[in-house]
Amino acid sequence: MSDGPAAPRRPGEPWGGVSPFSIKTKLGALVVISVLITTGLLMIAVHTKTELRFITVFSMIATLLITQFVAHSLTAPLDEMNAVARSISHGDYTRRVRENRRDELGDLAQTINHMADDLEAQERQRKELVANVSHELRTPIAGLRAVLENIVDGVTEADPETMRTALKQTERLGRLVETLLDLSRLDNGVVPLRRRRFEVWPYLSGVLKEANMVASARAGIASGSGSHTRTDVHLHLDVSPPELTAHADPERIHQVVANLIDNAVKHSPAHGRVTVKARRGAWPESLELEVLDEGPGIPRSEWHRVFERFNRGNVNRPHGPGSDGGTGLGLAIARWAVDLHGGRIGVAESERGCRILVTLPGLPSLPS
Repeated sequence: MSDGPAAPRRPGEPWGGVSPFSIKTKLGALVVISVLITTGLLMIAVHTKTELRFITVFSMIATLLITQFVAHSLTAPLDEMNAVARSISHGDYTRRVRENRRDELGDLAQTINHMADDLEAQERQRKELVANVSHELRTPIAGLRAVLENIVDGVTEADPETMRTALKQTERLGRLVETLLDLSRLDNGVVPLRRRRFEVWPYLSGVLKEANMVASARAGIASGSGSHTRTDVHLHLDVSPPELTAHADPERIHQVVANLIDNAVKHSPAHGRVTVKARRGAWPESLELEVLDEGPGIPRSEWHRVFERFNRGNVNRPHGPGSDGGTGLGLAIARWAVDLHGGRIGVAESERGCRILVTLPGLPSLPS
């Protein structure tokens, strides 16, 4: 009866104890074969009365041929590993060493490939981090610019309310920079959440107001950043009951709602409508958020891919007028923030447009 599948071999671990294919074994076999060839030729010389000098020459030739074959089998993979290591040192993490040996060189090839995989993953994460940070910094910068431009152009006065809006954007920039510093001190991918209880309606109302302000600011700026410049789409807020409260990290929820609104506005038709709904969840202080647009919707076959990084979808005319297509990061960031809370986010059934449903768990359940 089988004891189950064997555990995978780790790099550097002998194949089944003492490997019959190790370099030490091959070198030992080379010595034994050379001795056997020499002994055999000497015995032949004794029986055939051949001169010893001929036997010596034949024995040297045979030994050199076998040594050359073994040496080539050892140096060829080393040359390949050297070429791959040189490519990695120059920033090319796509090359790999062939793992077709069962000896120490095979272990070394496997170790080099693991190192290349890790370096490639770290480089990809670095690029994604830069893209994520750039994506998130654009919103408060655009909002702050809008406020300051309105003051400079004389559209609005520098009254306390306007300056409070500018201060709010500046504080948000500061929090994003703090988040960036936190990312450099991550431990096993864990980001601390600052959960607190907050009133949903005034909070979401501020998020929608900021979205309108940012869209107006971007409409006058040559865009290429991946964010919409739509000012014709109406944002509607529906919170029931009005006194609804939730327990979560407001900064992370801001990332979720802002990115969902940004995505919905991009896909809305001219003079369309985006609705943000908030309802009480099944648990204390839990929250169900819903963002619904009137665009072309997402094919069911694409539902599992919409939250992948850099995925822009493949629907016909995926972005409305005034949108440059986006970077494909907004929904990925939203999913990341929801996952931090232990919640769920996904595409839901809708008669028209796209409907994204977010469920946040609220207060942690107490042991019974």
